[in-house]
Amino acid sequence: MSIVRSFFIAVSACLVFTPPADAALKLKSLCEIHYPSDDRIEWTCEKLEWQDTPASKFGASWQDVLRFNRLDRRHFLGGRSIKVPKNLTQIFHYSPLPLSYPEASREAKFILIDQGEMFLGAYAYGRLVLSFPAAIGIENHRVPTGDYQVDAADRTHQSNLYQVEEIDRPYPMHYGLRFFVDKSKDGWPSYWIHGRNLPGYPASHGCVGLYDEEMQVEYYSAHDQKVNKKYYHPLTLPYLEGARKLYQWVVDPRSDPGTFHLIGNGPKVKVVGEPPI
Repeated sequence: MSIVRSFFIAVSACLVFTPPADAALKLKSLCEIHYPSDDRIEWTCEKLEWQDTPASKFGASWQDVLRFNRLDRRHFLGGRSIKVPKNLTQIFHYSPLPLSYPEASREAKFILIDQGEMFLGAYAYGRLVLSFPAAIGIENHRVPTGDYQVDAADRTHQSNLYQVEEIDRPYPMHYGLRFFVDKSKDGWPSYWIHGRNLPGYPASHGCVGLYDEEMQVEYYSAHDQKVNKKYYHPLTLPYLEGARKLYQWVVDPRSDPGTFHLIGNGPKVKVVGEPPI
């Protein structure tokens, strides 16, 4: 890789915004965020207690409830209010995306990002094969709706511009898939799909974030246990790993160097919808 290319990759990493876990308590209740699919499921708004964990409160349905709230376990915090479906069987393997997408019927791999639903879906010849909640951009920092294509990947990508606020480490963008370089702006900012925190509301400056609890254990566990003893619950297996699963669906592991590399004829990416807030 040339020095010029290495420099371009470094300065074009997308921006990220991640408030500390305790700062999330100051944000609005997740019950106030309305998704189009909410109208199909009857739910109530419940305030979490400090001792609650997803598994203790919802049993085998804990992952489904988190998906319904576009939330990860690190942000499942006492004092917050979340949506709880009255009938948990209605959200088994929850996804608000269509099971078939005719526009992708001729594509071996196609990625749909629905900002209105804050969900990402992976389609094989128009059939939904993977779907995950997504953290999308905050107001004035969202990827424009439109058609794109994955052209690069980096399993261990990280930002050289921004750090994890609590621990002063470069912000991780693991399992990164680049799908857009905006050459109309200074610095040619690039937009990636990658692992990050999912707090249940728009939280990035353009990139699309998926579950990466493996990263959270590495980057946050010691800090969370020290600072947030009142409500910290260690993340246990199985980890929520949407970013890794999508990355491995896109990138052939037999040819993946684990570092930045270009991808020829990568999956098409379509971004639709307006964020709920």
